[in-house]
Amino acid sequence: MPSTTQSPDPMQSLLKAAREAGSGLPPVERWHPEYCGEMDLVIKRDGSWWHEGTRITRDRLVRLFATILRKDDDGIHYLVTPVEKIAIQVEVAPFLAVRVDAVGEGREQSLVFHTNMDELAEAGPDHPISVSIDPETGEPTPLVHVRGNLEALMTRPVFYELAALAVEEDGVLGVWSGGQFFALGSGDA
Repeated sequence: MPSTTQSPDPMQSLLKAAREAGSGLPPVERWHPEYCGEMDLVIKRDGSWWHEGTRITRDRLVRLFATILRKDDDGIHYLVTPVEKIAIQVEVAPFLAVRVDAVGEGREQSLVFHTNMDELAEAGPDHPISVSIDPETGEPTPLVHVRGNLEALMTRPVFYELAALAVEEDGVLGVWSGGQFFALGSGDA
């Protein structure tokens, strides 16, 4: 006799995972150690991590550092442990949004972003999307909030997917997610 139990909807499972994301990370926002200075560590625009001019190629090390990363209200990114706080440089954002999945459509749509660190963020009031336009080049810098004050820069293919989902609201082109409308840039760019 066939089973009558239905398997869970994969898209609903994705939304649930996105809503529970970050629960296994160290509580860096609650740690307040002494400032220990700067480290020659740079997270480049392309998502690569560089220490003293050499690219860090050990993925596990990069992922470890990503778990203890935070950006304070002073706009500086730090690696934080319970006993030390070290400033690092971030060119644009510490993470990359490498995939987006749309669940639903229209105003009921949810957009779930996947980062290069395997974190999920469902765009909405707690994870806003922002797009700034460089006044000189006209290039967009599309970001999605991931956790704390940390954001992910959308890769070009992800931003193109977002543009394909865009709708016009009151003369502004943007996307809906989590019940909120996010503009994808100024209309005069």
